Amino acid sequence: MTNPLYDAYAVLQKVYGGGAYLKQALNETPIEELHRARTVKICYGVLERDLYLDFCIRSFAPKNPKLPVRILLKISLYMLLYMEKPRYMVTDNAVALAKKLGKGGAAGFLNAFLRAFDEAKLRLPQDPTDRLSLRYSVPRFAAERIVKTYGEQGAEQILAFRPPRTFVRFKDAETARAYVQAAGEKAEQTPFPNVYAFSNFRRDAGYDAGDYTFQSVGSVAVCSVVEPCERMLDACAAPGGKSVLLSQKCGRVTAFELYEHRADLIGQYARRMGAGNVDVVCRDSSVSDARYVAQFDGVLVDAPCSGYGVIGENPDIKFFRKEESLAQLTKTQRAILDCCSDYVRAGGCLYYSTCSIFEEENDGTVEYFLKDHPAFRVEPAACALAHMRTRFGLQFLPHCSMGAGFYVCKLRKVGE
Repeated sequence: MTNPLYDAYAVLQKVYGGGAYLKQALNETPIEELHRARTVKICYGVLERDLYLDFCIRSFAPKNPKLPVRILLKISLYMLLYMEKPRYMVTDNAVALAKKLGKGGAAGFLNAFLRAFDEAKLRLPQDPTDRLSLRYSVPRFAAERIVKTYGEQGAEQILAFRPPRTFVRFKDAETARAYVQAAGEKAEQTPFPNVYAFSNFRRDAGYDAGDYTFQSVGSVAVCSVVEPCERMLDACAAPGGKSVLLSQKCGRVTAFELYEHRADLIGQYARRMGAGNVDVVCRDSSVSDARYVAQFDGVLVDAPCSGYGVIGENPDIKFFRKEESLAQLTKTQRAILDCCSDYVRAGGCLYYSTCSIFEEENDGTVEYFLKDHPAFRVEPAACALAHMRTRFGLQFLPHCSMGAGFYVCKLRKVGE
């Protein structure tokens, strides 16, 4: 039988050592299919708790181990603390894998560390922000921003781990009913038609047939805010879920995507779901194009962002996204919003959204935009998914919005 740590180590080595995103590493690494679910759980779990596991290692190791040994320790600690695996089993497999990897010199250290580790002896910092940062493995800059905006209790609720769920949008009520009945209690209805959350959903032939697609509840929520119209632009369209959903209530949808391979994926997505009124254009939404000026009734800018509203689905965001990148992200958001506002006809709407919970990327970006664009006015948006109202838009938070951390603002062009 394969060492239970081996596949997880192979994947995480690409993340920690090669800078790969987790989903990419999982796709590119040969994994034993019989135990794929276990490997995926370990990989996601280790990255979700990366900073806390580092803290555990620092607390019991006399010096910081080299990367291969550190990865082995993180996998082992995750299995001990969160999967409740027997200590002897985890220790034996960690030592065996170290030897197999040519790290036999670390075998004694691994053995001693894992036998001596006792979580009860850990002492978390007294500072509330530092404590939240470690407990939920978010960088301190992120914890500080969340506490400042939502308070300590709100930050705790936002950051608390939640069971993973898969959101599925079905093509019609009849198809949804069949899958939901088969799933029983493992299916939960969302506030949106034919969109359900599943605790365990296996992709089958219905996916390729266009019977359903996978789409986050936050993505569906943002689309629900958009008014039906004749000509719609989805300015940052990949992977295509919003464009396809909007095609159901808009006469024609144009989807902009910067990268050609991602633009191709949007086209494939639209064809699979039978959305024949989606036109995909490969272009940079931050660069103005006179051909599109005042050509659309509605423009959606789902801007590149920190992604801190969806760290539950993408835990490597916490690992890769640095504080210094926020300034560049807000600059990009402003550039795209500024450019795409020219594409809205008089009387039309501009929608700005992110999957962030940081005020500077949400209301902050809208405030900056409004100062230079007097032709636009904030218009109250409505959405069936639980949310809080901000100065300009709607903020969805993971603990009350079915795990979704998103923001959307609706702006109407009232002049030229």
